[in-house]
Amino acid sequence: MAIFLNKDSKVIVQGMTGATGMKHTKLMLGDGTNIVGGVNPRKAGTSVDFDGTEVPVFGSVKEAMEKTGANVSVLFVPPAFAKAAVVEAIDAEIPLAVVITEGIAVHDSAAFWAYAKAKGNKTRIIGPNCPGLITPGQSNAGIIPGDITKPGRIGLVSKSGTLTYQMMYELRDIGFSSAVGIGGDPVIGTTHIDALKAFQDDPDTDLIVMIGEIGGDAEERAADFIKEHVTKPVVGYVAGFTAPEGKTMGHAGAIVSGSSGTAQAKKEALEAAGVKVGKTPSETALLAREILAG
Repeated sequence: MAIFLNKDSKVIVQGMTGATGMKHTKLMLGDGTNIVGGVNPRKAGTSVDFDGTEVPVFGSVKEAMEKTGANVSVLFVPPAFAKAAVVEAIDAEIPLAVVITEGIAVHDSAAFWAYAKAKGNKTRIIGPNCPGLITPGQSNAGIIPGDITKPGRIGLVSKSGTLTYQMMYELRDIGFSSAVGIGGDPVIGTTHIDALKAFQDDPDTDLIVMIGEIGGDAEERAADFIKEHVTKPVVGYVAGFTAPEGKTMGHAGAIVSGSSGTAQAKKEALEAAGVKVGKTPSETALLAREILAG
């Protein structure tokens, strides 16, 4: 089992023929991802050779889906064109769109998020500004290094790409069912809560690691959800304990107002929901080990 992505997922890449798209398509193929096509209206009808694997290029997401049965799109489209690309994926009703692009205007993200909702949420959006998601040993949709962990029974949901990689590496001997990087922008598609619900329902996930960061109230809302709906053990980490008060850090979503949004406030909310929270990523990994060891 896995959440959102598995060995049967048929993946297309919007922006595959750009430098970033080419690089990561090659890496995803190397991880065993079933990439069935790329999308670039200007290069439709051509194909790209990735070390002996020919990947056809289609003129639209709709055409790619019709000809290949694709059900996942990974987007490496520049910020200025990302909104149009996501809207195209939504119009085609692809079940999953993974938006890797960083620097998309919040207004554009809000617009395509609202558009997906208005269209009946037939397309799950992950991101933007995220590393994507991986089900080790089955499929990798995004930029998460495929060789830092193995299949296992930990589920990971994280706002931070770098901390996703660190946590996967720290617990590489135990392994992961799926790891989802949801992105740190103020407006994102899939939330901590969406991933927590999926991991709770996944019979092959025994423990959930949740990584948040300062700013906003997503972690507090996740804590409420955990309290009500999650019976599996959850271990948490909140990036930003050492952040100076009132300072905007890194991700666009990491903006603290008053006491809400601080690492301490989030830690307290999570602990009140029964989540063990580490002060560092390594301490968080240690907590996960202790729980799994029983």
